[in-house]
Amino acid sequence: MLPFFHQEDVIVFQGDSITEGGRWREAEDYNHIMGQDYAYILAAKIGAEYPERHLNFINRGVSGDRVLDLAARWQSDTLALKPNLLSILVGINDTLYVGPKGETFEEYEQAYDKLLAQTMTALPHVKIVLGQPFLLPVGKHQVNYAAELAEVRKRQAVVERLAAKYHLPFVRYQDVFDTALQRAPADHWSWDGVHPTYAGHWLMMQAWLQTASTFWPDAQGATAPQ
Repeated sequence: MLPFFHQEDVIVFQGDSITEGGRWREAEDYNHIMGQDYAYILAAKIGAEYPERHLNFINRGVSGDRVLDLAARWQSDTLALKPNLLSILVGINDTLYVGPKGETFEEYEQAYDKLLAQTMTALPHVKIVLGQPFLLPVGKHQVNYAAELAEVRKRQAVVERLAAKYHLPFVRYQDVFDTALQRAPADHWSWDGVHPTYAGHWLMMQAWLQTASTFWPDAQGATAPQ
């Protein structure tokens, strides 16, 4: 019954292009406000199965964003929306960017930690889901995959530590995709190693829902009214 979704809850998805999914940022066209990704599939599934709850799903992912970019727009794009449940997936750009936009995993952890602390202070009853950054050996990422994945794993470890610190559910997307590689080649799940295909987004949706359902299995885990 998904008790962690309450009547008229606001559910906000934050992150980079994986979450943005090509959504239209300016127009209020309901064909495009959620993009084409795991957040869209999740909103479609839950919205159809629980129409009586009048849930409001909002996508605020922005292509190219790092955790520092999220922090710069956090007040208007997250806190001001007063979510009952917030889902965050960020880290691949933090890993792959070089030059002025590059950052160490220590800087990534510090900024991410600050963001979570700020959110819990402003919205003490919010429930937060943290997603694991991931990378698949597709396209240009095949050549130096082992080295690139090693850097991604540093950010994965950061998010896992933060999930433990703040007692939050942690969606293991890398693990999901690694398992999926036993069923089909990497390019079936991601077209460029970073962005999932429709099949990959379906796997992400399933992993998100399973993780949240396991973490909040009963009504006591539901979001308190704000």
